[in-house]
Amino acid sequence: MRPIKTAIASFGLSGQVFHAPFLNDHPGFDLIAIGERSKDLVRHRYPNVVRPHSFEELISIHEVELVVVNTPDVTHYDYCKKALLSDKNVVVEKPFVFTVEEAKELINLAQDRGLLLTVYQNRRFDGDFLTVKQIKDSGNLGRIVEFESDFQRYRNYVVEGTWKERADRHVGMTYNLGSHSLDQALVLFGMPEGLWATIDTLRDGGQVDDYFHIVLLYPRLKVTLRAGYLMREQGPHFTLHGTAGSYMVYGIDPQEEALKGGALPCEEGWGSVPESQWGIINTDAGREPYPTIAGDYRRYYDSIYRTLRGGDAPEVTHEQMINLIRLLEACFESNETGRTIWF
Repeated sequence: MRPIKTAIASFGLSGQVFHAPFLNDHPGFDLIAIGERSKDLVRHRYPNVVRPHSFEELISIHEVELVVVNTPDVTHYDYCKKALLSDKNVVVEKPFVFTVEEAKELINLAQDRGLLLTVYQNRRFDGDFLTVKQIKDSGNLGRIVEFESDFQRYRNYVVEGTWKERADRHVGMTYNLGSHSLDQALVLFGMPEGLWATIDTLRDGGQVDDYFHIVLLYPRLKVTLRAGYLMREQGPHFTLHGTAGSYMVYGIDPQEEALKGGALPCEEGWGSVPESQWGIINTDAGREPYPTIAGDYRRYYDSIYRTLRGGDAPEVTHEQMINLIRLLEACFESNETGRTIWF
């Protein structure tokens, strides 16, 4: 196994929780640089890596083969372009970019230079989502007629001093968390025929959108995606209805909270949930708990290694990346016009 020499662009929450622990633990990657402008967190946690103080300094490191662009959303287009022009393969945090035009430009640049450009969609490997996909593919519920995904959070105040709460170009819940919800729907059902959405800012003093309700329209199938910050009493996370039964699961994949608490993905039982938190399946065979598959974000970087060293197709394809941005743009168009957007 020839490790991929990798650099992470920044060491905020994303770098500390979602990238560094997995890259440092994976034998297929050699984490050699982490960007850090002012704080001194990298030196204590990863003393052997280089600490560039700017993105330009990071991409100038000749040995780096893969750059993880996990900087604020508004920098993604510019930083991806700079990394590709420096002949670096790129994994970029969601949202990829803000427009289909930007997406196509960067994808064409990557293809022209023979480089990998893909998006970090770790929630494809949430345990509850993997379980939904397994049930849907099994046919146990018959023909699926309705799917609902709810990311329910409760934070009734605005966090000061973070770019995520500051009004800027499409900085908000729809492009940020909606990128996960829409990507999961695309994985399950493909591109819809149409879309209707309402987007709003519901918290007092909020500057960015903190609520969305999106309906994706398919033939004989309705998909509803919803998220907000004022949902203290939570309902199901995923609901799946079919002609032969239903499945419903509460809670959320435990990996993020475990990582925030200092756990490492190499620990025994990673990503698993106790039977008391399994979802319920209800069919003619009866109503009973359905085992939740253990989630594992390591599988994302497994796929990156297979792509760069084995020539496999990337987990997140260019077509999926473009379709996701097309859906996000349509959400705002629908919200502004009050119309259903047809593709």
